[in-house]
Amino acid sequence: MSVLILALVAGAVVGLALGGLGGGGSVLAVPALIYLLGFTPVAATTASLIIVTLTSISSLAAHARDGNVRWRPGLLFAAAGIGPAMLGGLVAGHIPATALTIAFSVTAALAAWRMLRPSRPAQDPVQGSPVQDVPVQGSPVQDRPVRPPRAAGSGAGLGAVTGVLGVGGGFLAVPALVGVLGLRMKTAVGTSLLVIVINSLAALATRTGTGDGLDWAVIAPFTAAAILGAWDGKRLAAKISGNRLQHVFAYVLMAVAAFMLLDSLI
Repeated sequence: MSVLILALVAGAVVGLALGGLGGGGSVLAVPALIYLLGFTPVAATTASLIIVTLTSISSLAAHARDGNVRWRPGLLFAAAGIGPAMLGGLVAGHIPATALTIAFSVTAALAAWRMLRPSRPAQDPVQGSPVQDVPVQGSPVQDRPVRPPRAAGSGAGLGAVTGVLGVGGGFLAVPALVGVLGLRMKTAVGTSLLVIVINSLAALATRTGTGDGLDWAVIAPFTAAAILGAWDGKRLAAKISGNRLQHVFAYVLMAVAAFMLLDSLI
């Protein structure tokens, strides 16, 4: 199979994950770039940030138009991660390739495990009743009030992961936005794309020296297919249960993590 076709197929899968789940694109993009398209781990994490940033911008526009982006908590969450993301980007270039691959695979496995855990509905801080995505008595359901210290702490941790591993962080941002900040699932998916864009741009700002080995003939079609796939992913998410979609993705992610870990240790 030609490199162009591989790039298009991998890009479409990455886009589906980003559009449907609000994250997970980079944890598939990095192994695809390494094992299918011949990138080194450092070049793959840098290329992944480029691909995921551009794809997330496109998908963010669609979610914002539908009113599924909470700008204030999203910007607060992302702002806390800018410094750690830039610091992580500087550190990444000095980490051995094997160590980087192992760290990435362990992070991916933990994310998959987190997705497979039974989700508990967020509790309303006043009434103690579950916050659902369904209107009650004809009025729209509101997200819980955001606590700035919790948003800043979670955002900083996510930014560090983004910088070091070259992942947008959506697969970690969505659970954090739901569990820590109390956003509804649909809102968390849209808001996570805003966080991904800001964190990825911050990490890219410190990776200027790692762009020499990038193959733009691969990155360009990969990104184009991912952007188109993200729109399909958004439509798919509207038709399929979010829980089922998340579980399918988690099993794929677990398999990818296991393969990368075994490959780096053997």
